[in-house]
Amino acid sequence: MKNQKFKDFAMNENHPQYAVAILREENLYQRRHDLRSEFGRDYTRIIFSQAYRRLKHKTQVFFAVEDDHVCTRSEHVNLVESVAHTIAYELGLNTELTKAIAVGHDLGHAPFGHGGETILTAIAKEHGLEKFWHEKNSLHFVDDIELLEDNNHYQHNLNLTYAVRDGIISHCGEMNQKYIQKRNKVIDLHDYHYAGEYNPWTYEACVVKMADKIAYLARDIEDALRLNVLQQEKVDELKEHLNKLGEYQFHAINNGTIVNYFIHDVIDNSCVEKGIGLSDEAFEKMKVIMKFNYQNIYLIKRVQIHDKYVSLILHSLFDFLYDYGKESNMLLALQKDQSQYPKLINHYITWLEKYALFENNARKKEYTNKVVYDFIHDSQALEKSILDYLAGMSDAFIIQVFNELISF
Repeated sequence: MKNQKFKDFAMNENHPQYAVAILREENLYQRRHDLRSEFGRDYTRIIFSQAYRRLKHKTQVFFAVEDDHVCTRSEHVNLVESVAHTIAYELGLNTELTKAIAVGHDLGHAPFGHGGETILTAIAKEHGLEKFWHEKNSLHFVDDIELLEDNNHYQHNLNLTYAVRDGIISHCGEMNQKYIQKRNKVIDLHDYHYAGEYNPWTYEACVVKMADKIAYLARDIEDALRLNVLQQEKVDELKEHLNKLGEYQFHAINNGTIVNYFIHDVIDNSCVEKGIGLSDEAFEKMKVIMKFNYQNIYLIKRVQIHDKYVSLILHSLFDFLYDYGKESNMLLALQKDQSQYPKLINHYITWLEKYALFENNARKKEYTNKVVYDFIHDSQALEKSILDYLAGMSDAFIIQVFNELISF
């Protein structure tokens, strides 16, 4: 099938903007006989990171479930990688760049999914900070937070290429776009003000943005059925509705059938003139499925009740750590309470050791990464450090440290 429609526009060595695409903020340390391309190196740097590991215990839609077969954020990322790779390969795009963007696109998601994101935004606003949104936080984590150790045990930032970083912050999959046309302008990625403000800079990133929607449409329905949030009769009604919208007829609504349908449609209908896109029929069907999911899965009462629980956890943990900022010596006060709250405080102190600068408190020599929280010159360093610390937690860990606060 491979039609290679985009092969002359793939972001590889022959592309006129390739030198910009592989730019890093700093020169990356080198190893002898490295077999990887620049984007291949980004891919492995991301999957070696701790944030990537934590995705296995972060919510996709259904929170903190003990069922091994319910989708986690980690599985979602893998599904996006698979869908995006297939489309990019068939269109003749750079699959290594596509895969690197896909595995990194959700590293900044808060615990408890979009509900956690909404609550962190509320906390940020209460303290005069910018809105929390996971696309920008994903860029923040790959730029400033995630560290890798070199051959001499020194810690370094991931320091990814421009094209991968752009794809991560530009991936917003909630936008209803029939076609996603790449932008031509190279911008400072820190100038993003809201999700979806700019289209991606490469066609590879456009593919990931489309794949992000394709990957969750039916997967969330499968989980809703498994957890008895949905009944099969309701899904059959959706199938009948979809089959009235065009020639293609679904015999079942499940992850395999939906993913296969949209992958083929994207490959057939994408073109350089319009971008990565869908036929009229497929676009209408996608909108119908998304509306169905919102009405029957994402906005149900059980989710709203859980949001109150998540709000209690996040506000309680933020306020608990924030109170230490009132002490004349915050670090000493934290250290005094380590034995009472070993999991929460030990990990927070370690977080500060990695990223914070205090007066008369030198950082350990192995941390060659950026200072993220300057407690000497930034009056909001404390608030920023706590928000990042909470945002990075998995669902499982944040429940553990919350239980530590309320247990005797």
